[in-house]
Amino acid sequence: MDAINEWLLTWGDRYWTWVVLPIVVALGLYFTVRSGVVQFRLIPEMFRTLTNRTPQTADGRPQSVSAFQAFTISAASRVGVGNIAGVGTAIAIGGPGAVFWMWLMAFIGGASSFIESSLAQLYKVRDRDGFRGGPAYYMSHGLRARWMGVVFAVVLIVCFPIAFSSLQANTVQATLAASLPAGSDGWLPLVSGIVLAGLTALVVFGGVRRIASVTQTLVPLMAIAYLLLGLVVVVMHADRIPAVIGAIFGQAFGPNEVVGAAFGYVVLQGVKRGMFSNEAGLGSAPNAGATAAVTHPVKQGLVQTLGVYFDTFLVCSITAFIILVSVPDLAQAERGIGLTQGALVGTLGEWSNIVLSVIIFLLAFSTIIGNYYYGESNIEFITTRRGTLTAYRLVAVAAVFLGALVSADVIWNFADGAMGLMALVNLIAILLLSGIAFRLLKDYTAQRREGRDPVFTRDRLPDVRGISVWEDEETVTGPISAPARTRR
Repeated sequence: MDAINEWLLTWGDRYWTWVVLPIVVALGLYFTVRSGVVQFRLIPEMFRTLTNRTPQTADGRPQSVSAFQAFTISAASRVGVGNIAGVGTAIAIGGPGAVFWMWLMAFIGGASSFIESSLAQLYKVRDRDGFRGGPAYYMSHGLRARWMGVVFAVVLIVCFPIAFSSLQANTVQATLAASLPAGSDGWLPLVSGIVLAGLTALVVFGGVRRIASVTQTLVPLMAIAYLLLGLVVVVMHADRIPAVIGAIFGQAFGPNEVVGAAFGYVVLQGVKRGMFSNEAGLGSAPNAGATAAVTHPVKQGLVQTLGVYFDTFLVCSITAFIILVSVPDLAQAERGIGLTQGALVGTLGEWSNIVLSVIIFLLAFSTIIGNYYYGESNIEFITTRRGTLTAYRLVAVAAVFLGALVSADVIWNFADGAMGLMALVNLIAILLLSGIAFRLLKDYTAQRREGRDPVFTRDRLPDVRGISVWEDEETVTGPISAPARTRR
């Protein structure tokens, strides 16, 4: 097992360093320039579209989940172990400078996130719960390459609902083990695995609307609780904030003498853990973004870009500051969740370990739910047979149970490699389709300049093939009438 783990680690680092990282950076910069820095320029629009009313059917029912609910589904997957254990690992290995590269890649990746989620909206399809879509769908319908969509779907299913959900369960039991009295190690993995798997089964057998209702409640609550806890720690060490900021920027461009990380490794850790956390360009969030009922594809592209910022600039940053203001000496620091736990307990006392355990549980559970939905959307892309979907649900629940029992090292390294492959396939697809996304953005901004709430129908891009909805999309006031279409 050690040999497999070492091989995965070595192969994964080389693959990320020489293949994934250059492509992620190059395409992120290309999308930033071509879109006119959309991820910064349209920040006010991101907040405005987040609270738009959900388009309704003729009988007054929501067409699908709202833009905000789709945001919380994707945030449920984003906000999890990566924000706490992943950031702790990046800092322990790469030093404070890794945080700078997380921030920079979140900004650059915001453009990639906008492109992929706008395309997911454009090429979404109808299903029994409303809509579904994602990279597999725009590869199939936009690029006419179903084989590429199948490859992406298989990698995502292995990566998210199996490997990443196993990691969430493993982190829950590790956090609980550190909070409970000695001697609990024997029974805790089994009990935590059963509880998490049981709760997951209750939700995932209820469909996307139940997933949306759960995440809509959990995500804001857990995020606020964690942010408040972190702010207390930062305020108590306010005198160290200038030194921490100086270390983040000062150690971002050179070797880190404290942890012995070379410059390239500092960058690699920041980018890799940042992508694991915010998923910009990875191809996961578009699966959630496609479920939303909105009047224009660009609206959900903007909302999902805001999700990248929420994840990295708020949640990841608070973890980084918790660690860096509390643990000035990183030379012998523990990696992962233990580093964050130690920083909290050292400042607030043992009670904070219990609070963190509850937050970790909620973070992990909501992430498992978000991961599950990503897999379901891609299972339905491959086949619509009910038996296959039921089997997938059982496998996803089993992965949660087993994740609480096994060692996480091999899963972490395997998931890193799978995540890199996912990102590569998705980035190639959105590069090839980016011209359409830029046309969508141009259409959206033109309507906004005229003072209108943008509405898209497929006749606005008559030469684009593969669009299966948007023929005459219904709005919040009912079907678009002929006069309304003329006014556009």
